Amino acid sequence: MPLKDLFRNPGRVFSGRPTPRPAPPPEPVKIEFMPGSEPTASLDPWWWLVAGVVVIFVLLITLKSDPYWGMFKFLVDGLWLTIQLTLISFVFILIVGMIGGLGRIANNPVIHFITTLYVEMVRGIPLLVQLIWWYYAAPAVVKDIGRAIHFSAMENYTSSAMFLAIVGLVICYGAYMAEIFRAGIQSVPKGQMEAARSQGMNYFQAMRYIVMPQAFRVVLPPVGNEFIMLIKDTSLVSAVALADITRRGHEYMAAHFNPIETWTMVALMYLILTLVSARIVYWLEKRRKY
Repeated sequence: MPLKDLFRNPGRVFSGRPTPRPAPPPEPVKIEFMPGSEPTASLDPWWWLVAGVVVIFVLLITLKSDPYWGMFKFLVDGLWLTIQLTLISFVFILIVGMIGGLGRIANNPVIHFITTLYVEMVRGIPLLVQLIWWYYAAPAVVKDIGRAIHFSAMENYTSSAMFLAIVGLVICYGAYMAEIFRAGIQSVPKGQMEAARSQGMNYFQAMRYIVMPQAFRVVLPPVGNEFIMLIKDTSLVSAVALADITRRGHEYMAAHFNPIETWTMVALMYLILTLVSARIVYWLEKRRKY
């Protein structure tokens, strides 16, 4: 035994006990992911489906330009109108839905009653019926009110198909969005609001900085689903004289008598819009998840 060990452990030397050896280094711990939490690839594989549909679309208008290329040029105006109608309507739908959701959880009985009545009534009427009512009946109601109160601006009111279509979509989808926001806000534990109020925040500050950011994570998937549904439901505005993709498809088919090619092109255009929107929503969900 070395001399330094003799002076370091004299008890072990004279008692005959062996000097303890240093413990071996710990083995590296292997980290395993729980099922469903494995790291995913940076590129969503479902983008390949989008790419496949786009390739089919491009092949149709290039390899069989007659009639698909001429059809695409005829439908492109309706495509831009559909996109504009969807984006403008969705901005106001979010605003109406947030106001309605806050009204549904309000302690004021009058506000709660008004928002609940709005949600229950609007959700019970089909969207197509609402769009037709706003386009045909609402201008007549405005003119009758103008005659009753002798207000010339309302008597001579001229309707705008685009404006009334946006109003119809916002009123209808706003009711569904109000329920989504209500459920998202109520999913946040009440202790979050109580903790924020105990720190000196008022109700609106607590909702803005504490509750709503957490509720947004919950409502993002259903809000994205509503956006995709809105893209498809804009096809109903063709019933109120708006030249969207569906109405332009009707016009082209009536002029050229080729329903298979026309509605195949219309379906592909809607499919590309919805698939791209679904991938963007999924990307947002991944960035905002806990």
